Amino acid sequence: MKHIEIITLNYNSNHHTTRMLESLRTLNIPKGYTVSVTVVDNASKEPYLMSAVPKKTIPVDIIRSEENLGYVGGNNLGVQHALRKNAEYLMLLNNDTMVDPDVLIRLLAVSQSDPTIGIVVPKIYFAPGHEYHKDRYTKKELGKVFWYAGGNFDWNNVQSVHRGVDEVDHGQYDVAMDISFASGCCMLIPAAVVQRLGMFDTRYFLYFEDADFCVRVSRAGYRLVYEPSAIIWHVSAGSSGSGSKLHDYFLTRNRLLFGMQYAPLRTKFALLRESIRFFRSGREWQKKGVIDYFLNRFGKGSYV
Repeated sequence: MKHIEIITLNYNSNHHTTRMLESLRTLNIPKGYTVSVTVVDNASKEPYLMSAVPKKTIPVDIIRSEENLGYVGGNNLGVQHALRKNAEYLMLLNNDTMVDPDVLIRLLAVSQSDPTIGIVVPKIYFAPGHEYHKDRYTKKELGKVFWYAGGNFDWNNVQSVHRGVDEVDHGQYDVAMDISFASGCCMLIPAAVVQRLGMFDTRYFLYFEDADFCVRVSRAGYRLVYEPSAIIWHVSAGSSGSGSKLHDYFLTRNRLLFGMQYAPLRTKFALLRESIRFFRSGREWQKKGVIDYFLNRFGKGSYV
């Protein structure tokens, strides 16, 4: 039997992890495969324990890190565990999601259809009641509002763009297509791709790590594919808060790191001008992000 490992990261969000594992109770397992979950508990104040795992869900391993390794380090720890189990496929899945029963079967079918496919991602809706603009929608539309319907890079502004965000699904994004940005919220990746290219770059810690991985996968000659028949729901999108010190620091520093490595030359000049402006008149943690980029302070950097 071949094996697929689902990897999820828990950081002070035990209730999300338990709810996600509950949704996996109904997961349909691809024929010829075994499936299990690795929960990486990333130094949560209240450790995630086996007693919190729902009964009758798929098998679960819990790895506890006594240090907060960030989204990057935590997921990399889970990937290493999965590779030791000889997983053929890795499915990275945010713990604040719920899955459609057929999501894994449909993602796997696409990945198996072409050996040049490096990442497959599903259609992602906001979970009902967790939309950015809740008052826009009727009761029947809740649960059908896009968080992500494939994505691409806006190289002029050095940011990833979610296609369809805030739109109600009327079938407008029901065609599978190649994309340039695959959201780290949910990715199915052949283990061979990770073994060849490595996983997330530890310099990022949080934010832009999935963008960096997508560029590396694409430049290695693999396709990134959006598959609309595979569906998940995202429960708590955008929880870090725009303008928070975490948001200011890691987005500022990591956008510089990503953009200066991959963006066109004219965009790099624009980033340099912007970094000077942030250093002179930006918020405190934007300034620290700029300083740490130029001093090569990566990983967790100066963030406390």
